[in-house]
Amino acid sequence: MAKGLDIGTMNIICAEKDREDIVFTQQRNAFMELDSSDLTKTMLDISKVLYIERKNGISLLGEDAFKFATIFEKEARRPMTHGIISPKEKEAIPIMKLIVGTVLGEPKKQNEVLYISTPANPIDTDMNVLYHKKTMEMLTKGMKYDTHVIDEGLAVIYSELSESNFTGIGISVGAGMTNVTLAYLATPLMSFSIARGGDWIDEQAAKSTGMPKEHVTATKEKVSKLGKDVKMGSVEGALTVYYDALITYIIRNLDRKLSEITPPKVAFPVAIAGGSAQPEGFFELFEKRLREANLRVDLAKIKYVKDPILSVARGCLIAARTQEEKGKQELKQSQTQTQTKPVPKKKK
Repeated sequence: MAKGLDIGTMNIICAEKDREDIVFTQQRNAFMELDSSDLTKTMLDISKVLYIERKNGISLLGEDAFKFATIFEKEARRPMTHGIISPKEKEAIPIMKLIVGTVLGEPKKQNEVLYISTPANPIDTDMNVLYHKKTMEMLTKGMKYDTHVIDEGLAVIYSELSESNFTGIGISVGAGMTNVTLAYLATPLMSFSIARGGDWIDEQAAKSTGMPKEHVTATKEKVSKLGKDVKMGSVEGALTVYYDALITYIIRNLDRKLSEITPPKVAFPVAIAGGSAQPEGFFELFEKRLREANLRVDLAKIKYVKDPILSVARGCLIAARTQEEKGKQELKQSQTQTQTKPVPKKKK
C-alpha cells in the first residue's frame, strides 16, 4: 500500500488509500521542553499528550507542543525553518524522526512505496536544500520504505490538475517556503522556491501589532479573514497587508523565472495550495493579483483547492501509487518474458 508524506515546516501529513477513501494523518512539526516531575508525567499520560523523556526534562511533540506554547505565550521550537532542517536545533533530526514515525507508521509490506515532498532550491537566498532532501530520504528509507522525492509544486499539480493531463502551474504556500512548479504533461519545465511563507507573514504581523507570534499564527488558522472589510490595526488587518505583499512577491518571482524558459503555447491552469493558503479570502486575493499581473504565459482557470493543507500529501500519494503500479506492470512483464522464453534443446 503506497503512501505520500508532506514534510512541512509547520505540519507533517501522511496520505494513504483506505479502499475508496484517502486517509490523512497529521501532526505539528514542533516541540517544547518542560521540567520533568512525576505529577507532570502522570497528567500528560492521562491527557494522552505526545512527549518523550530526556535527561534534562520532557519534550512535548507535535500539536500538543503548539497548544502549550500558545497557552503559556511561548514560542514552540521547530525542527525545521525556512522549509529545511534547522541548523540551530541540535535535536532537529531525532525529533523529526519521532514525529515522522508517529505520522507514517510502519510499512504494511516490504519495500512499500513512499513519496516525500521536498522544496526546490530557493532563488532569493543563499540556501541549498540538498542536505535536507537526502536526510529525509535516508530517514524514511531507514524505516524500511522504498522512498522517492518530489518537489512540492509538482505534488500540487499531481493532486489538483489531473483533468489537464498534469499540465499547469502548481503553487504551494507553506510555512517556511513557497514552492512553484510549471509542468507540461507531468514533466517539470521550471521549479523554484522562495524563502517566504506563512512564518514570514506571522513574523511581520506580530512586529506590526505587538502581538506574540504564536497568537498571530493561531488567529490566522482559526478566524482570519483577508480583505478590505477587516479592521486596520487588528491582527486580521496586518495579515491582509502581509498576505498581499507575499502574493505580489510570489507572482513577481514567477514572472522573472518564466522569462528564462520557452514554455509551449498553451493556456496553463493554476492550482494554489499549502498550509498558508487556508485563510478566508486568500484564493480571491491571489486570483485577482494573478489576473492583474499579465504574466508571460497564458492562464486558463485558476482552481480553487478544497483543503489546501492536504494537497501536497495527496499529490505525493498519487505519485507513489503511480510508481507502485509501474513496478507491478514491470514485474508482470518480466514474469511473462521468463515464462515464454524458449528452452534450448539438448544436443544428442
